Amino acid sequence: MWFDLAIIGGGPAGTAVAITAARRGARVLLLERGRFPRHKVCGEFISPEGVALLAALGLDDLVHRAPRIAHARIFAATAVAEAALSPAGAAISRYELDDALWRLAAECGADCRQQVEARAITGAGPFVIETTAGDYSARGVVNASGRWSNLRRSRLARRQREKWVGWKAHFREQGPASSVDLYFFAGGYCGVQPLGDGQVNACAMVRAGSAHSIEQVLALQPKLSERSRAWQQASETVATSPLVFAPPQAEEGGVLFAGDAAGFIDPFVGDGISLALRSGAMAASALAGKRSVVEAAAIYRSQYERELRPLFRHAGWLRRLASVPRAFQGLVMAALQSPRVTSFLIGKTRVSIVPIGTSGDRVIG
Repeated sequence: MWFDLAIIGGGPAGTAVAITAARRGARVLLLERGRFPRHKVCGEFISPEGVALLAALGLDDLVHRAPRIAHARIFAATAVAEAALSPAGAAISRYELDDALWRLAAECGADCRQQVEARAITGAGPFVIETTAGDYSARGVVNASGRWSNLRRSRLARRQREKWVGWKAHFREQGPASSVDLYFFAGGYCGVQPLGDGQVNACAMVRAGSAHSIEQVLALQPKLSERSRAWQQASETVATSPLVFAPPQAEEGGVLFAGDAAGFIDPFVGDGISLALRSGAMAASALAGKRSVVEAAAIYRSQYERELRPLFRHAGWLRRLASVPRAFQGLVMAALQSPRVTSFLIGKTRVSIVPIGTSGDRVIG
């Protein structure tokens, strides 16, 4: 079957591509090897920029219902830093978010197929996508298959130095705080935030070997251990590994990479969803008009390098700052109490709010 655009991966990045391109009149194929709805390792914090991008895509109702998060707390050793988040972010579970985006992509006219795994991409525009359900042809391809899919594994394996593991589960908590809370400890950190209805999401990133269950993760930080003592688990525990930090790559051989397939940003900066949505919309826009695949790849690569790549560098600075020796953590925490410092650091890791286009040139084809 022939399509203007084939997208591999049905998460926020892939669906953002599909929605944007389908609204521009393209014949879009969206492939997902899993099935929605599902739980996924994710902090489930949507930054203000992400809230705006979701609203621009048309998920106003979901955004309106989401609990707002206007406060952040950071726990490290015995110190605590607090900061206001203005404008406020939101809390939306990936179970609900991914399902809503997938349904919207289908409503916009994309041919959405679940439980279909892409095994290989051949060609240089047009492309052939070999899958478990047969072969498909497309003028353009966007790979939004995630940070560790079979289509990206060899490149990332070469970059892997230190192995990190992600853990996540929902819990019931009596009177949960209305803030997003980050608990740092030797070997990683855990983020906790309210989801509404008396539930919180606990999502952690730890060095391999530091913990072998979500319960062990919660015990690694004294304040978190004390807080979680009365929690009741409300969802299955999900885990993912390895989490690999590598310089982002926007495209290869004319195939555009979006979301985590392009690059995995530190979860504690809280802008992964925004980055996925923005890169997806950028990929769809780059493929618009009568451009060749080579021209589209050059446009996308240039825009990604200019607008998104710096966020990864700044997040790396913060990762190193978060792992300073315990003797210096007090100084770091004291600096974070300054609104100017926190506003500066947040701004350096945030996607700019740029409207997602829904009209204009048709995507290549």
